[in-house]
Amino acid sequence: MTDSPAGFSGVSRPEDREFFERELAGFVPPRVFDAHCHLWLEQEVQFRIPGISGDVGAERYRFFVNELHPGREMGALFLSFATPSNRPGRDRMNAFIARETATNPRYRGEFFVCPDDDPEWVRQEVRRLGLHGLKCYHTFAANKPTWQAAIPEYLPESLVKVAHEEGWVITLHMVRSRAVADRENYDCIRRYCQLYPNMRLILAHSARGFQPTHNLEGLPHLTGLDNLWFDTSANCEPVAHQAILRSIGPKRLMYGSDLPISHLRGRSLGAADSFIWLYEETPVWGEKHTRVDPVLIGLEHLRSVKWACWSERLTDSQVEDIFWNNAATLLDVV
Repeated sequence: MTDSPAGFSGVSRPEDREFFERELAGFVPPRVFDAHCHLWLEQEVQFRIPGISGDVGAERYRFFVNELHPGREMGALFLSFATPSNRPGRDRMNAFIARETATNPRYRGEFFVCPDDDPEWVRQEVRRLGLHGLKCYHTFAANKPTWQAAIPEYLPESLVKVAHEEGWVITLHMVRSRAVADRENYDCIRRYCQLYPNMRLILAHSARGFQPTHNLEGLPHLTGLDNLWFDTSANCEPVAHQAILRSIGPKRLMYGSDLPISHLRGRSLGAADSFIWLYEETPVWGEKHTRVDPVLIGLEHLRSVKWACWSERLTDSQVEDIFWNNAATLLDVV
C-alpha cells in the first residue's frame, strides 16, 4: 500500500513501484495530461475496484494516478459514467464531473450523452455545466448485442452537429468485432469528421486497437483528417500505438490512464482476430518454473506506450507531445 492522505487507501504494491522504477521512471515526462480518465459517485456505478471505495473526485484522482506516475504535474480530461438502468444517475454524474472539473484550470470535462437526447437540451446543459465535450457509450444503443452496434446507434449525427457548432470534443469508444478495421466504423468516422470539421473526435483506446491488426488495416482509411485524435487509454499492445504514430503521426496521439481500469491488475492481449483481458484472478500467472505477479494495468499500458515510442524512434519532445502538448493544444490548456 502507498502512503496515503487520511481517508484514502492505495492500490499499489511493492512490485508496482519496482516496475515503475525499472521500466518507466526515465520515460514518463515531468508533465502528464491524462486525456481519458473517469471520476465517479460510488452509488451511481456498478463496478468495484479492489482498494478503491467511495466516491472518486479530483482529489482522489490525483492520489490514485500518482501511483502510476509519481510526482508528475497533472492535467486531465474527466469522462462521466452512465448505465441504461439508471438514467437519473447520468444527470448526477454529469453534475459531479462539472463540479470537479471546475476545481482546476487544467481540468476539462465531458458530458455523457444518450442517443435519444434532444440536441438543444444537450447544448444548454453542457454550456450550463461549463463542460467541454461529449462522451457516449454503446450500451445505450437500441439494438442488441450492443457490442455490435454501429456508431450512429449511440452517437447520432444530431449530437455530432451540435459538437461542431460549439467546438466540442467527443470521446468515442467504438465497438463491433473488428473495431477500426470495420468498414461501417471507418466510413462513419470519416464522414463525421469531414462533415463537421469544428468537432474534434477522439478515438479511445488507440482506436480500440486491442487487436493491433485492426489498426494496421483500418487506419489507412482515416488519414488526412485534421479533427481526428486518439487516446492510448488502457491499451497494452505497443503496435496499436505504433500504427497511429506511423499512419497518422505523433501530434494526434494522447496519453490516457483510463482510471479506474488502470488500477485493476493484468493486461489486454491481442489473440486471433480479437483480444482477451487477463486479470489478477485469471489462472495464467504460474507458468512452469516461475510465478508472475501481475502489476497494475496502468503500468503495463505505460510500458506499451514506451515501447511504441522507442520503436518509432520518437524524440524526447515528441514523447512530451503525447504526454502533454497534444492534449493541451486540443483542449486549450495553458
